[in-house]
Amino acid sequence: MSHTMTALLGGAGPDWVTREVSVPEPGPGQVLVRTRAVSLGNADVQMLASADSASGSGNEYVAGYEFAGEIAAVGTDTGLVQVGNHVMGASPGAFAEYVLADHRHVMPIPGSIGHEKASALPTALFTEHGALALASFQAGQSVLITGATSGIGLVGVQIAKALGARTVLATTRTDARSGLVKTTGADVVIATTSQNLTKMVLEATDGQGVDAVLDHVGGQTLADCLPATRVDGTILNIGRLDQAASTIDLDALSYRHLRLLGVSYGFSRAAELGGVIAGLTPHVLPAVADGRIRPVIDTVFPLAQAKEAADRMRTNQAQGKVVLVMP
Repeated sequence: MSHTMTALLGGAGPDWVTREVSVPEPGPGQVLVRTRAVSLGNADVQMLASADSASGSGNEYVAGYEFAGEIAAVGTDTGLVQVGNHVMGASPGAFAEYVLADHRHVMPIPGSIGHEKASALPTALFTEHGALALASFQAGQSVLITGATSGIGLVGVQIAKALGARTVLATTRTDARSGLVKTTGADVVIATTSQNLTKMVLEATDGQGVDAVLDHVGGQTLADCLPATRVDGTILNIGRLDQAASTIDLDALSYRHLRLLGVSYGFSRAAELGGVIAGLTPHVLPAVADGRIRPVIDTVFPLAQAKEAADRMRTNQAQGKVVLVMP
């Protein structure tokens, strides 16, 4: 193994730059993964913009979070993980030939889906399954997923169906992407710029509302979800694709006896994230292996075209995940 590696660094300008940096060594509880493919999320381009040396912090960092590859080395106390295992996972600094990760934050690549597809799955799998678990979701219930055209939302629809949801409702801003969401298994798609979210959900659920909401949008969309949720139902806010501020009707919250929870599976609470990943392994990975859950890939670029990959994300037109293949 070489002592240096190619990595994408942010903070040196408006785009990532390629640098040769030292290959890290795994410590206790850590594994070193030779990355084969990595995927981009909204957070990656937002962080790049905020670190721009001309207009932001100028603090350099190795970019990226999601990856797939094989275990190249292990530290002590890493459980059953072994060198050579093909894994997918999430960790800061993923846009490099090697990435250090907590051994609890990687999972085996199921079936024969390959590194490119595997790299597009980890965050969506643990975020959406973790949220459904917090909502005490049970097979036979109904689920509303807002912002369902996002890379995470598209997987969330599939997880809900694979776990036995009776009805999955999903939102998109316009009709143009309704077909994309339907291909992932949504039973009802609501275009929020032309349709009333609350009204459409109530009509689809005989006036009762849904059992659980996974909200990736925030803002007014979150507020509209409260009267669209059944009595004793649960709303999980996961993302803020619209905005973080929301004005809600407290009567709808109280009179319907709703649970309104927020969740963010970051790396500062390593044990919590490890528990979420361990919880999805027996239930979700088999559905990935047999094709019931699959990533939606928009574009695949080689590492040398990292700028083009970032530009694709900046357009907000990507239908699914943007993936970089490592050299």
